[in-house]
Amino acid sequence: MRVPVHYRWGFAALVFLPSAASAQPPAAQSSAGAPALELPVRCRIGTDCFVQNYVDTDPGPGMRDFACGRLTYDGHGGTDFRLSDLEAMRRGVAVVAAAPGTVARVRDGMEDISIRQSGGAPAGYDAGNAVVVDHGNGWETQYSHLKRGSIMVKPGDRVEAGTRLGQIGLSGKTEFPHVDFGIRHDGRTLDPYTAKEVGGGEAPSCAADQGAAGTGKAPLPPDTLWSDDARRTLAYRPSALLGAGLAPELPKEDTARDGGYGGRPLPAGTPTLGVWAELMGGRQGDRVTLEVTGPDGRRLLRSEGAVPRPLAVLFFGTEVKKPAPGPWAPGPYRVTVTLRHGDETVLREERRVELR
Repeated sequence: MRVPVHYRWGFAALVFLPSAASAQPPAAQSSAGAPALELPVRCRIGTDCFVQNYVDTDPGPGMRDFACGRLTYDGHGGTDFRLSDLEAMRRGVAVVAAAPGTVARVRDGMEDISIRQSGGAPAGYDAGNAVVVDHGNGWETQYSHLKRGSIMVKPGDRVEAGTRLGQIGLSGKTEFPHVDFGIRHDGRTLDPYTAKEVGGGEAPSCAADQGAAGTGKAPLPPDTLWSDDARRTLAYRPSALLGAGLAPELPKEDTARDGGYGGRPLPAGTPTLGVWAELMGGRQGDRVTLEVTGPDGRRLLRSEGAVPRPLAVLFFGTEVKKPAPGPWAPGPYRVTVTLRHGDETVLREERRVELR
C-alpha cells in the first residue's frame, strides 16, 4: 500500500488597504455583538465537502485544533472547507455570506492552479481571489481562494446571510480546492469554534491523542460563534473519506484528485483494474483496510496497512487481480474502506462502481 504525504497549505490575511481597526491598540477579548455565523458554503458537510483544517489553537510552534486533534497546521488562522476533487470545483459550489453585512473588499482574476504546478503565489496574494464582508462594530469575515470569475459582488454591496459571493476555487497559495473562511474583530483573527483570539492565551490542555478528536463526532464548544443551525452541521469529524472507487489502470493520485475516476461505469474488458481511496485525518498507527467485492459477492481484494505518521491527507491505490481469464464479470463492484484507531472503527464507507 502506497501512502504518500500530502503537502501543507496556508492561510494568509487578505489585505488591500490599511483599515482603522488594524491601527488600533490591542483591546480586551470579547465576542459581544458578534454576528451569528451561518455556513459559508452551499454543500453537504461530510458528503460533498469537508472541514480539512481548523484554526491552530497552539500559540507556540506546535499545532492543535480546538478539539485537541491535528486537523490544522502551525499558525493556521482560518477554517478550510474543501471539495473532494477538481471536477467538483469545475461544476461549481457556492460560497455565501455567513452573516449580514456590506462587502468591503474584493479581489478576482487570479488563476485556479495548485502551487504544486505554479510553484507558489505572488507575494501578498496568498489568499487568491477573495471577498471581505464588514458586519459592523469591528467584525469582518473573509472568504479566500475563490474560483476566478465567480465573484458576484462588489465593494459597497449589501449582503444577507446566504447571499452568494462566489464559488470554491483553487486560487492563491493552495493545492486543493477549498474556501478558507476567517473572522476578525478589530483586526484580530478569531477562531469561530471557540471565539478566542488566534495565537493568544494558552494551548488547550490535551492528553496525547485523546479528547474530542478521538474516533467519532464531537459537539462544538458552548461559546462558538456559529449559529445553532450551523453548529449542528459542523460537529467535529476527526477523519473522512474524500473519495474511493475503481480505475481502468493502476490508480494515479493526480488523476483521482482531478476527478478522473468518477462514478462512471467501466468497461468489463479493461485489462487492468485498479482500486483507490483518499482519506483525511489519518493518525500514526491507524489501520486502513481496502476491500473489493465482485458482483457475485466474492471478495477479490483485501489490502491493509498502517498510517506511518500523522498525515493531513493520504492516498493509496493498488491493482485488483483478475480471478479468471477473459473479461471481468459485469455488474456492480463494491469498494469498502475502513479506518481503525486501535480497537475502534473511525469510519467504514462503501462505494459502488459498475462494470459493463
